[in-house]
Amino acid sequence: MLFFSFFKTLVNHEVTVELKNDISIRGTLKSVDQYLNIKLDDISVVEELKYPHLSSVKNVFIRGSVVRYVHLPAAAVDTPLLEDATRREASQAATKAKQG
Repeated sequence: MLFFSFFKTLVNHEVTVELKNDISIRGTLKSVDQYLNIKLDDISVVEELKYPHLSSVKNVFIRGSVVRYVHLPAAAVDTPLLEDATRREASQAATKAKQG
């Protein structure tokens, strides 16, 4: 759930999504769900000459299972907050493992 919460903070930021079929799409993140399905608006394809059939597409819905990477703007990432949340989630998992 950490990644879902993190991605929700990036709504309305520009991101680049690299798909498993090697297509990279840049656009404004409009929504994300718990499966990391992504909706992008105002998209452009990074290698437009290689994929000219996508030049007329303006909005996409990307299934989370086909995403390889999401490239984020460095300024949009609060690194100390993300590190702290990661530590908290790891310690909660360790506590549950000891109890169960």
